[in-house]
Amino acid sequence: QVQLVESGGGLVQPGGSLRLSCAASGSIFSIRSMGWYRQVPGKERELVARSTTGGDTNYADSVKGRFTISRDNTKNTVYLQMNSLKPDDTAVYYCNTIVILPDTYKYLEVWGQGTLVTVSS
Repeated sequence: QVQLVESGGGLVQPGGSLRLSCAASGSIFSIRSMGWYRQVPGKERELVARSTTGGDTNYADSVKGRFTISRDNTKNTVYLQMNSLKPDDTAVYYCNTIVILPDTYKYLEVWGQGTLVTVSS
């Protein structure tokens, strides 16, 4: 069993900043990637940013230069620093991880419960 616990969402004015956190816990052999996706009603969930354990990171074009993903591998935690927020960034943000399970060494994809980010004046 692997769980993700997110925190850090809320209401912020345009131009403001927020930092999201997501911690993975449970039966984990290793983590292959951690990242953030977002979804607004009526639209598909989209990638915001992702970081692989190999050191690769990728961002959605819409957030490049404004958002930064980082990880604390000692805590199995991923962060998303969001600056210069815009109303279009309003969405439910979901943490995502791909882990390798102990014993079986199978891959497992896990989603967090989501945290709402609202950018509005």
